[in-house]
Amino acid sequence: MNITKAEHVAKTARKAPASPWRMALHRFSRNKLALIGFFILAFMFLLCFLGPFFSPYDLYETQVTMKNKPPSGTHWLGTDFLGRDILLRMMLAGRISLLVGIVSTSIAVIIGSTLGALAGFYRKFTDTAIMRIADIFLAIPTLPILIILGAILSDLKVDPKYRIFFLMLMIGVLGWMGLSRLIRGQILSLREMEFMQAVEALGIRDKRKIFRHLLPNTIPIIIVSATLGVASAIITESALSYLGIGVVPPTPSWGNMISVANDMIVFKKRPWLWIPPGMCILITVVAINLIGDGLRDALDPKTKK
Repeated sequence: MNITKAEHVAKTARKAPASPWRMALHRFSRNKLALIGFFILAFMFLLCFLGPFFSPYDLYETQVTMKNKPPSGTHWLGTDFLGRDILLRMMLAGRISLLVGIVSTSIAVIIGSTLGALAGFYRKFTDTAIMRIADIFLAIPTLPILIILGAILSDLKVDPKYRIFFLMLMIGVLGWMGLSRLIRGQILSLREMEFMQAVEALGIRDKRKIFRHLLPNTIPIIIVSATLGVASAIITESALSYLGIGVVPPTPSWGNMISVANDMIVFKKRPWLWIPPGMCILITVVAINLIGDGLRDALDPKTKK
């Protein structure tokens, strides 16, 4: 028994210390709410991106004799006013809404992290100029500006397929300011640490200092901010599409699908037309927020769980 214990102690001593990422993954795996959110989001991705391949219906297939039918064995979530399958449209709408959220957040992350790093590294005039630009963008009412831009796209009769890309760009360009401030503050503290003094002594170029040594140390902040930003972008896209100035028919999105609830008859007598996409928005955003909270706790070095 004593030999076994000694061997166990020796093996434990020889083990390399766990990396910060492995410790963060361990903490995340112990957060039950975050895991629930992760599995829900994974299910939504599988449903939206793989589900349509198993549907016997076509997105643009109309059946006048089957219009406004309630859920049944052939149409699990019923049909709309053109006889189109609601389940198929909901899954394809999920693709659009999730892609808009991911791509627009990626644009905001690229802009925000780059400008924040430049402001924190160079300070002085560069810092002042970038932060004042951020203040100007923060002073702009985002939703009214998006509504105006959406109306301009409608007047220009932009094709719905290309309109989605403009929507992603608009949401991304108007959503980088908060992250840039966080990155700037982190860079200001990082550049005073000992490893940066060693980098300065080696005479490495500024570009390498920023993108190889400073920005990688802000990845936890970027991950958490990006995760929560996706949820915000999905809500923004849904609101704009609901108002008819975001993603417009015939391209489906969760936002323009629930816009049928504007009709009181539909609202009362045909709930299968608007409840499924509305529930998808609710479930997806809640799941993303749970994941974001879990990542924030997992990546926080002060967490001892």
